[in-house]
Amino acid sequence: MRSFASILVAAVLAALTDAAPHMPSAVARQDPSSHLVFCHFMMGIVPNRGSAADYDDDMKRAKAAGIDAFALNIGTDSYKEEQLGYAYESAAANDMKVFISFDFNWFSPSGDAGTVGGLIKEFGSKPAQLMVDGKVFVSSFAGDGLSIEAVRSAAGMDIFIAPNFHPDQTPDPSALDGALNWVAWDSDGANKAPKPGGTNLTVAQNDATYANWLGDKGYIAPVSPWFNTHYGPEVSYSKNWVFPGDLLWYNRWNEILALSPRFLEIITWNDYGESHYIGPLASKHTDDGNSKWVNDMPHNGWLDMAKPFIAAYKAGEKSPAKFITEDKLVYWYRPTQKSLDCDATDTTMEDAPNPQGNYFKGRPDGADTMQDAVFVVALLKEAGTVTAISGANSKSFEAPAGASAWQVDMGVGAQKFSLSRAGTEVMSEVSLRDITDSCPCGIYNYNAFVGTVPAGESDPLGPDGLTGLTTGLKVSCEAKPSLPIGSGQVAAATSAPIATPEPTAAPVPVTTAAPPVVVSLVASVVAPIVASVVAPIVAPVVAPIVTSAPVASPTTVEAVVGAAGCTATVTLLSEIFPTNCLGSGQIWGGSSGSPDYCDGVARC
Repeated sequence: MRSFASILVAAVLAALTDAAPHMPSAVARQDPSSHLVFCHFMMGIVPNRGSAADYDDDMKRAKAAGIDAFALNIGTDSYKEEQLGYAYESAAANDMKVFISFDFNWFSPSGDAGTVGGLIKEFGSKPAQLMVDGKVFVSSFAGDGLSIEAVRSAAGMDIFIAPNFHPDQTPDPSALDGALNWVAWDSDGANKAPKPGGTNLTVAQNDATYANWLGDKGYIAPVSPWFNTHYGPEVSYSKNWVFPGDLLWYNRWNEILALSPRFLEIITWNDYGESHYIGPLASKHTDDGNSKWVNDMPHNGWLDMAKPFIAAYKAGEKSPAKFITEDKLVYWYRPTQKSLDCDATDTTMEDAPNPQGNYFKGRPDGADTMQDAVFVVALLKEAGTVTAISGANSKSFEAPAGASAWQVDMGVGAQKFSLSRAGTEVMSEVSLRDITDSCPCGIYNYNAFVGTVPAGESDPLGPDGLTGLTTGLKVSCEAKPSLPIGSGQVAAATSAPIATPEPTAAPVPVTTAAPPVVVSLVASVVAPIVASVVAPIVAPVVAPIVTSAPVASPTTVEAVVGAAGCTATVTLLSEIFPTNCLGSGQIWGGSSGSPDYCDGVARC
């Protein structure tokens, strides 16, 4: 998504606890019974989806996390109505809600009110449409100057319109029912990162500005984990900057619990180009060049971290502690230190074809606002000792029960994380991605690698999401996922085969608490099926398997006893095709046609 101003993150302490920061008194707390959580979903990068089933995984993952509705960001693409139809159909089938967010980078505020109203009329009566106060909910990105009366007239139905208008551009909000604030990152007030000695406009300041402007109208507060973009002159939308990230995700959630706005919007589910995605890389999409900094950089752990905070927000609580149901560590870091010089091979060193004011050569604008640190958020049912090892740097912290945040100086080499209690290690992992002293694919990569302890499922980009990786590169870099499947991981169902090179550091096995895995097995046949179904698809095999784990998403392998000689039927609920190859004794039970069999395997 394209961004406006920005917000959040002050100096990060070595240890942060659940104490919620003080919020401006101008912001009134809302009744938690009306709290709703939205997540921005970019429709412009999913023209390759062929049915409602291609949205099922996204819907199920978001719903499981407590997200109430996707804000479906659309422009004027020719495929927008087809894809909206699929999204609305999938949402209805998965008990999710959706609404349209009109992107006024493409629509015209002065000329498209009728078009906007017409699209609302077309989709507003569908079963999955989000209704607020009995009205069809509608939002936007930008759009100041749009005639709200003309939109209401063209829609021909009651609408609750909460666009991303701005107090300085629309001084009178009386025509609105609410508004979205997009400023989710600290900025200089002019859509760039703060500079030393300059203006630092924080998200909390923007919260207060919007609250004062809107009065008792619905405020949609923004929540975002990161912002990094690095498009060079190989594309017409060149832009190269970061906003302060570091512990933004943790700090902002604590601000939200103190603020308690009626609505919040997570920015975003799948804007890979700006690096603030919390959805999976494997979510089906096309590549606009972002794969250069997105490949092998999963963010699923940020969604895991958000779950107890979302539950606390909906309950009107100021702490997520009571909603933490299992011990988990969520960690993130950039793949290189700021001192690394990539000018000789970076893609942004040539002049962009069109000067936009967004283009900077080399290291991203705002890079100096980031710390050379590795960040860890502990979500614990009871207190424990968290140890983070980054290269040669090691630090241990006495983490309380609940949520707390920590950091260690970034070091080149392997990244290791563990939890101990009473001198006994409870769980530990070695990250699948080292911090290195070389430029990944030759570029400055200020995206974040996010992992968890216990490890989650693998999350490789599919082939459609990798098509632009080599365009503009000055070094050889293969356009395929390269992370190994580590300890505690299970292979996700994706449209691309998972590359499994030798890991740079041997993963540390989980010693007691087994990770939740998205493998649902018929209990009576667990033992033989693990060998006959999961092993041929996933290497190495996850051990031990948790048989009671809920189905977390449609990337689930279901194993059941099949016909004689063919011991198991493999289906993929999301019907993403092709999948990984079928192994011995397996038959395909999906509806999309059969995948290939593995080499040397007898067909059923």
